[in-house]
Amino acid sequence: MVAKILNREKVFVVTGAAGGLGWALVQALVKSQAGRESVRFALVDVNAEAVAARARELEQQDIDADVFAIDLSSEEAVAELCTRLRAIYEHVDLLVNNAGITHRSLSTQTSNAVIRRVMAVDYHAPVELAQGLLPQLRAAGGCVVNISSMAGWMPVLGRAGYCAAKSALHQYFETFREEVRDDGVRVLMVYPSFVATNIDTNALSGDGGRAQHAQSTVGTVRSADWMAGKIVNALEKGKERLFPRDKSLLGAYLYKLAPRLFLKQMVRNFRVELEVGRAAEAADR
Repeated sequence: MVAKILNREKVFVVTGAAGGLGWALVQALVKSQAGRESVRFALVDVNAEAVAARARELEQQDIDADVFAIDLSSEEAVAELCTRLRAIYEHVDLLVNNAGITHRSLSTQTSNAVIRRVMAVDYHAPVELAQGLLPQLRAAGGCVVNISSMAGWMPVLGRAGYCAAKSALHQYFETFREEVRDDGVRVLMVYPSFVATNIDTNALSGDGGRAQHAQSTVGTVRSADWMAGKIVNALEKGKERLFPRDKSLLGAYLYKLAPRLFLKQMVRNFRVELEVGRAAEAADR
């Protein structure tokens, strides 16, 4: 059982902390805090064994870490997690909503169960965690960091559910930020383009299995460590939004100014999604 934290060490809650961008963020935060206040991590991940191993790595560096293995797609599990976190931590300096899930399947071939799971992990869980930990965030004058996506700004073939979830995340927390600003709570919205993490490796197919075809990308695929460094730098500078400076940002402007032209280019860049979908339809006939 984790003892209640009474001293004023910084508390960082990170979801999806066992690997990919989540673990890269933990490492970047550790580096940024070197020589400053003591810090304690609450590592949240669906993979119990992997997240426990990460906690042991931190403890070998004399950094305290508590482990919470839960499935963020479960509303009941998220509520229970919030209850546990509130019981342990009197304040939360940083809540990083990093955990995410995507799919690679045409909207017409994606089950309701897949859409609901993507929406639960990518939208509902971040909202419920921010709401559930709001007293702790207020007590610390803390910050909520949400890992959104450029897919929340513009459509991407084969990712309708993911685009919808990230768009909802954007709209919710842009509003949330202004409602809690006077309470001293900050929000950093991060909009990566393509980052090399497990989210695409583990992408769902339309029926809830594992997507078999490789993801299509535009521009440079950045490493998780590179992205984590940018996020921590933006956090330290007090920024409210972090956008990529690559083709995806140009695409977002193009979509706003000339949507039909953008859509033609999007279909060209992600045509494989249509081809895979049509092949699946032909096989089912």
